[in-house]
Amino acid sequence: MFDRRQSFNMQYRLRRYDGGYRWVLNMAVPRFEPDGSFAGYIGSCIDVTNRKVAEEALANIGRRLIEAHEKERTWIARELHDDVNQRLALLAIELEQLNQHVPETAIHFRPHLQLARQRLFDIAKDVQALSHRLHSSKLEYLGITAAANSFCKEFSEQHKVRVDFRHSDIPRSLPAEVALALFRVMQEALQNAMKHSRAREFTAELRGTLDYIHLSVSDPGVGFDQKDVMNCPGLGLISMRERLEVVGGSLAIESKPGHGTTVRARVPAKSESGRMSPAG
Repeated sequence: MFDRRQSFNMQYRLRRYDGGYRWVLNMAVPRFEPDGSFAGYIGSCIDVTNRKVAEEALANIGRRLIEAHEKERTWIARELHDDVNQRLALLAIELEQLNQHVPETAIHFRPHLQLARQRLFDIAKDVQALSHRLHSSKLEYLGITAAANSFCKEFSEQHKVRVDFRHSDIPRSLPAEVALALFRVMQEALQNAMKHSRAREFTAELRGTLDYIHLSVSDPGVGFDQKDVMNCPGLGLISMRERLEVVGGSLAIESKPGHGTTVRARVPAKSESGRMSPAG
């Protein structure tokens, strides 16, 4: 930056006279003489240790909240799959048995029983899909690529839309918290696109580079004004940003009225945060 004569800011640690280390924010701007010649920098150094400590404390709180959230989601998913869905299946069997033993005098009830059984199957299917959205065992055992691909297929079938899922150069093993953050952001982005874009086709892509994993979810829908992004609590931006920040990632939204929307997330391939399993 000095060679380019450009402004800069950076943070680093300095050892104090008593041996303790303090975080310092160093900001500087270039100064030029009236004839345009470079005259050096004007800068300042501010002790930001307290702010850094507060930011770390907030990050730890956010991480614990997300872990608690994931544990609750996992418990609900298992209850839906192992209890509620099994009871629905048994009820469907009982209805079928009842349908087979309807007396001739009540034969007109059979279409009603068949319709009730079909509705029960539809409910069971929705419960199963909800269970998978809450907690993906594929993410835990097969990794982000398989889990994302499976979710996109289920999402397409459930909403009668098309989701084109693409992936390239994704490592076989990612830190669990990185995979979980990307998976949840993809889920949220697709749900938002389905709800707000009025589109029927979507694209989700995972792409790996040397240092980062990139996620993008796009649609050719109605879009919105960039200025209104932060005023749309229904878009779930806070939740997505919080998840990404925990693993050192970032979120960007690109949208224009009438030109669709793209959600972009970038996460370091090697997380520096505390370990967190997909189950919480």
